[in-house]
Amino acid sequence: MRLLPAALCPESHRSSIAHHPCSAEVPMKRRLLLAAATGSALMLGGCASQNIDQYRTEKPELDLKQYFNGTLDAYGVFTDRSGAVVKRFTVVMNCSWQGNEGVLDEDFTYSDGTTQKRVWRLTKLPDGKYTGTAGDVIGTAQGQARGNAFYWTYTLSLPVDGNVYEVRFDDWMYLMTDKVMLNKATMSKFGVKLGEVTLSFTKR
Repeated sequence: MRLLPAALCPESHRSSIAHHPCSAEVPMKRRLLLAAATGSALMLGGCASQNIDQYRTEKPELDLKQYFNGTLDAYGVFTDRSGAVVKRFTVVMNCSWQGNEGVLDEDFTYSDGTTQKRVWRLTKLPDGKYTGTAGDVIGTAQGQARGNAFYWTYTLSLPVDGNVYEVRFDDWMYLMTDKVMLNKATMSKFGVKLGEVTLSFTKR
């Protein structure tokens, strides 16, 4: 990835290439989107305009510690701003907990044959709150569970073409049954939406 393409930037910013990471080079859009797709998952949305409290009474109630325990399979797609599928992927997750400390070990396989590993380390806090860290996550992810939903936000570091870019993820997860959960994540940079990740988790 080089610079964020002008197609993803507000019109007023397109003349400030020297000061703002926007570029009119169309191929760069593809690079950024593919990099973000490769960097995505558990996360793996919607934006924070939703209020997690609106799901307080929804069932089945999600206990993240209970659901992400054992082995899970996930299937997902990354879509660009137009809704076109840019990349498909599958994930095998091996999850375990010691008290309120959890490890989510994720192995990704992408439609182009590339693979990736991410290990999340989660901490369960009072009142349905969680924090998490991973090797390519900047700082600490923050999450909140209510009813059957979980909202999760973090900033991912994406290294491409010798540069590193920070992309924000806003994740929403919804427990459908005791074994199936749906997840939608919105990716953005400088407040500009880059694309979305949609996936389903199935607990073995």
